[in-house]
Amino acid sequence: MNNLNEKTKLVEVSAAVLQRPDGSFLLAQRPEGKAYAGYWEFPGGKVETGESPHDALVRELREELGIEVETAYPWLTRVFTYPHATVRLSFFRVTAWRGELHPHEGQQFAWQHFPTITVAPVLPANGPILRALELPTLYAISNVSELGVEPFIPRLESALNKGLRLVQLREKSLTREELRELALRMLPMMRACGARLLLNADIELAQEIGADGVQLTAVQLATLRERPDVPWCAASCHNAEEVRRAEALGCDFVLLSPVLPTQSHPGAATLGWERFAEYAAGATIPVFALGGLVQDDMQTAWQHGAHGIALLRQAW
Repeated sequence: MNNLNEKTKLVEVSAAVLQRPDGSFLLAQRPEGKAYAGYWEFPGGKVETGESPHDALVRELREELGIEVETAYPWLTRVFTYPHATVRLSFFRVTAWRGELHPHEGQQFAWQHFPTITVAPVLPANGPILRALELPTLYAISNVSELGVEPFIPRLESALNKGLRLVQLREKSLTREELRELALRMLPMMRACGARLLLNADIELAQEIGADGVQLTAVQLATLRERPDVPWCAASCHNAEEVRRAEALGCDFVLLSPVLPTQSHPGAATLGWERFAEYAAGATIPVFALGGLVQDDMQTAWQHGAHGIALLRQAW
């Protein structure tokens, strides 16, 4: 009975994704004497009574790694049941700290960088986190309807050369054949630099041309009963219930909008940053902020729990 109680009791844990400017992140090996000794994980530890997850993060990194956290953004939450316990992991992206890493518990460290993870085995609960880390923080939405196809292509090439790695093709004014033709022009350009292309709504076309995924509409999200068979699946959401639905469907990330007033929907109700943070809190998959944003809003988005921002006109 005691073992059953220990397994069902929810253990609160804070975990840190330490990230360097080059995109690398830190994994630590669990020391001898702990459960899953030898496995690799994101550093962190249990939240003590009276602590907030952020306070626990700061304390754990001081105790385990000998560093002082300067900047930590709330990110994802995952619940995972191990044979010995059920844990709720509150992940933070830590982008600034003081001090040199020092293994106070004798553990090994390894800086990792996609696409190759060089250490194994990794704790099972960290698998979805590694997948989420593959996503860049900027998600660009095409704007061919205003720019025109021929002016758009060089702008896409320029953005890719500057580091853009995630694009949604959303052009409701184009016919399906025009959309297909445009996507087939974009794909080689994007593949050449390791960028991903998602199509808006059209699952069959995405599968047919070998796109990297699909961006589901809110209507599709409400009606689909299983995740589309594509490498990456995102969903457009406007409230917390839709975010939960996207998680249950197995989506990889969501767009949550509109955060601020937009040119395309003047006068429409907006979330604002506080409500955005409320809806994004506790999300198990990355949440991108969309609606009336500019590049300079990235840090504000991170402070409110976003993985990143999505841009339409501002992206080009």
